[in-house]
Amino acid sequence: MAEEVLSQNEIDALLSALSSGEMDANQLKQEEQDKKVRVYDFKRALRFSKDQIRSISRINENYARLLTTYFSAQLRTYVHISVASVDQIPYEEFVRSVPTMTVLNIFSMAPLDGRIIFEINPNIAYAMLDRILGGKGTSLNKIENLTEIESTIMTNLFEKSLDNLRDAWASVAEIDPMLEEFEVNPQFLQLVSPNETVVVVSLNTTIGESSGMINICIPHVVLEPIMPRLSVHYWMQTETQKDRKPEEYENLTKNIEATDIDLQVILGQTNISVHDLLALQTGDVLHLNQSIDEPLVMQSDQESLYYVQPGHKRNKVAVQILEEIKGGSPDDE
Repeated sequence: MAEEVLSQNEIDALLSALSSGEMDANQLKQEEQDKKVRVYDFKRALRFSKDQIRSISRINENYARLLTTYFSAQLRTYVHISVASVDQIPYEEFVRSVPTMTVLNIFSMAPLDGRIIFEINPNIAYAMLDRILGGKGTSLNKIENLTEIESTIMTNLFEKSLDNLRDAWASVAEIDPMLEEFEVNPQFLQLVSPNETVVVVSLNTTIGESSGMINICIPHVVLEPIMPRLSVHYWMQTETQKDRKPEEYENLTKNIEATDIDLQVILGQTNISVHDLLALQTGDVLHLNQSIDEPLVMQSDQESLYYVQPGHKRNKVAVQILEEIKGGSPDDE
């Protein structure tokens, strides 16, 4: 157990209190001997470490960015999704926090065991539905009267987003998510026991002028096989393994060296008015800012590389490299 280290000021204050009688040494000794008890709620067991919660949060931040891009393309309107919180709570508490009637998508996460729940606030769900059907994205909560067509449209929309979920978790596990159920009443869902610990990821979601929450419920049984991969040690080890081998660098260098690039030699530049440009005719002469006694500049992708001098070689126009240009464009010197 780590010992608490006191500063010099705290030591002086403690000695002063003992000498003045404000504090009893026997009382301090008794307090040290007393056992300190910390209350632990077995119904709210914390089965994920802070390190693992941070990893789950990082994965879902990436997922939120992918969803933002996906829904923006599908709905053709302003979409912003971000992680609001990541908490571990009993499954019973999650069910109580969900509205009586809402949009619930249940996904399997093969090859992982168990299923996860996506709870979409009706304001968000109907804004998406209205936008897909050609509306402005107005939210109208009629969750109890969903037609079969509306349910199918919503199901297809979230089913197509499974690639984003797969990509977000790719750094930890290769999963093949699949939409299994579409529900509107959370009371019909009993994925795990009421006291089972689940991770709830809350996403702040804005669709046009409508806003709400998307909650992702991930039971402990789903994450249990990949728990070791949610630690910082695994992430650091993975980053180390990404270091390229010498032969990979050699192959990469050869491929880069064989790449063709375009080179341009600038003969000179000048400025003229649009009126003069329109009046140009065959035989007109333009005065450039380049002196015939000065070397020309060779560029690639608008970046100056070398000073060169023009000439001929084997009846072709050619240039001879004189000097490498260091520090960018010669105009910057």
